Amino acid sequence: MDVPLWLWFAVLGGIVAMLAVDLFAHRRAHVIGVREAAAWSAVWVAIGVAFGGWIWFAYGAELGQQYFAGYLIEKSLAVDNVFVWAIIFTYFAVPRELQHRVLFLGVVGALVLRGGFIAAGAAVIDLFSAVLYLFAAFLLFTGVQMIRTRNDHMDPSESKVVGWFRRAVPMTDTYHGQRFLVRRRGALLATPLLLVLVLVEVTDVIFAVDSIPAIFAVTSEPFLVFTANAFALLGLRAMYFLLADLMHRFVYLKLGLAVVLIWVAIKMALQVDVYKVPTPISLAVIATVIAVAITASMVRTRGQARVAAPEPEDPPFRVATAEEDAELETAFRRRPLESAGV
Repeated sequence: MDVPLWLWFAVLGGIVAMLAVDLFAHRRAHVIGVREAAAWSAVWVAIGVAFGGWIWFAYGAELGQQYFAGYLIEKSLAVDNVFVWAIIFTYFAVPRELQHRVLFLGVVGALVLRGGFIAAGAAVIDLFSAVLYLFAAFLLFTGVQMIRTRNDHMDPSESKVVGWFRRAVPMTDTYHGQRFLVRRRGALLATPLLLVLVLVEVTDVIFAVDSIPAIFAVTSEPFLVFTANAFALLGLRAMYFLLADLMHRFVYLKLGLAVVLIWVAIKMALQVDVYKVPTPISLAVIATVIAVAITASMVRTRGQARVAAPEPEDPPFRVATAEEDAELETAFRRRPLESAGV
């Protein structure tokens, strides 16, 4: 696939522009409702699909199908990521109006980190194609483990990242609006929102370890790998607000994702020296497995309404009182350069 440098810059510029539009649209902290989340989800999916349609038109059906296979894998695996975010936000009692800011910065960080992973992965595969066997073995192991632990959930209270952060970084125990840093009595302190952002970034790195090798199983083109990742990630924030209260209904999704990982592991192992599975077949298998998992989940849980995850009885952090915020605001007016929150 011959991708001119100007096209790379055009895509990156378009992504930055879309992020800027999203940031402007949500510049004020507010609770994002289902209708708004659904509208934004439709916009992001339409953009991702339209880009895939352009790839199909400009570079042919084979590369277009590779893009859509990669996009579908990333979008499907992202749903599991969304549910982990819901657990994190619930455990730390993050106010709903502050969650979009965390997710926005989390997605920006994920785009940068995944770009690095993709570049490194493409370089390694180009130099040593047999590494695909290692990727396949890892994906097969991950798929089997996902089946065995499909009913397990992340427990933020046992996170080593949380323990390290609280030991290493001076912080408050209160949320101060959208600020990640505040100054109190001359000391610069992190707010719990910064801890949540760090944990969101770390979880995305963990998910990327699975998703990046998985997408290399359906396409070896770095441009398609990156764009499929990018357009899938751009819609994650809206997807979270749309699906977070429905996580109890996707009872078979993790099983479906595990089957997808096992399938792409087998496909990756075969394509090195044995047989390259045609892209249309691979795309059909992935789409069918995900569709069956979601449909079976909806049938199994039909009639169940949206339910927010229960908050802990004694959350580790709380929202600052008006008096505490006023104290910081007074300090801000008196010493603007020293006490401004980031």
